Amino acid sequence: MEIFLHLPLTWKHFSALENKSRHIRIYQIRHGTELVLRISPKHSPKTQHQHHTANHKSLTITMPESEEPRAADGDGEATVQTEEPYLNDENAPEKPLVSEAGAPPLSKNAQKKLAKMQRWEARKAEKKAQAKEQRKMEVERKRREWEERLAAMATEEEKEKLLESRRSLRKERMEQRSREKDEKRERLCGARENGQNVVVDLEFAHLMNPNEIHSLVQQIMYCYAVNGRCSSPAHLWLTGCSGEMDDQLQRIPGFDKWIIEKEAKSYIEALQDRKENLVYLTADSDNVLEELDLKKIYIIGGLVDRNRWKGITMKKAEEQGIQTAKLPIGNFMKMTSSQVLTVNQVLEILLKFLETRDWKTSFFAVIPQRKRCQGDAEENAEAEDTLEDDQKDDEKASKKKCVEEEPCNC
Repeated sequence: MEIFLHLPLTWKHFSALENKSRHIRIYQIRHGTELVLRISPKHSPKTQHQHHTANHKSLTITMPESEEPRAADGDGEATVQTEEPYLNDENAPEKPLVSEAGAPPLSKNAQKKLAKMQRWEARKAEKKAQAKEQRKMEVERKRREWEERLAAMATEEEKEKLLESRRSLRKERMEQRSREKDEKRERLCGARENGQNVVVDLEFAHLMNPNEIHSLVQQIMYCYAVNGRCSSPAHLWLTGCSGEMDDQLQRIPGFDKWIIEKEAKSYIEALQDRKENLVYLTADSDNVLEELDLKKIYIIGGLVDRNRWKGITMKKAEEQGIQTAKLPIGNFMKMTSSQVLTVNQVLEILLKFLETRDWKTSFFAVIPQRKRCQGDAEENAEAEDTLEDDQKDDEKASKKKCVEEEPCNC
């Protein structure tokens, strides 16, 4: 059945009609070169199935394409066709229809998130360009200062002495770097034999998007860097290192020379003879980690998920029948949100505890203030101020003592 409308209807008429009526829902879709308005019954969720199976029809109004949907002018016609009733919930238009391209319309929250992400990306690119330009200007400034200093030399002999001093300084720096690399290599090789074993579980790559995988790779880089600088480093393991995760890691310059254990297999397979010593660190565990045991192998879940997969590491450990534990964060501070930390933060806390044997010092040294409650942040700031004041008092007392003892030395 077709109904011919001769009124000059516009999209505003249909929008007002939908807002005022409790019984219809209007959808705007694109079909070929025409815009289609589909009008269907609107019911509450409790009676939706009942009404869809009843003898209700929906209307489809087809109008020429323009800037906004409207019927033809006074002399034109807008065709209204009735369709057969929907037989089940699957065919019912519960959500706005999508275009033939298959792209669903974004909600307001999704649009806001997308706009926020675009602004963040733009600022990130802008900051990166500014930092690059600043480095370039700094290099140019140093070069210009050196040329001016060299030009100020009166004789060739003075210029040669200046050049020689610069060569010797550069050589000294290179030797210092070489010594630091050798010392770092010795510490890491020693940790392989006597250090605390820490595993980063990389078997969650299939649950992350490319940006999250890239973020995890950055965290692993931080882990290796801070572990190399530590006086008592741990021995790091990367297990489940395959697929996209392995491809991303291989792009890191010098990754093949890292002094760590890289396994494509899972930690259960790679360390099957030491399964009784495996301890998965997860915030969902009921066991609080009081002390680090060198015989144990502590596992950190390599997952950047923005809290999408809550409890997944705990569930995995339970299925594999291995021990679990959580850091005693709640005993020393209150967090503004959950106690979930990044991979590098967990490793830094473990390394700091190996150095100080003090959990509170380790937590306050690593966990950023934005994740702590205001009271804990102020308490830590007061403690730092007190420590600085004590150090200043000691310095003043030491200077006063030296002044008092000077006449005696004469």
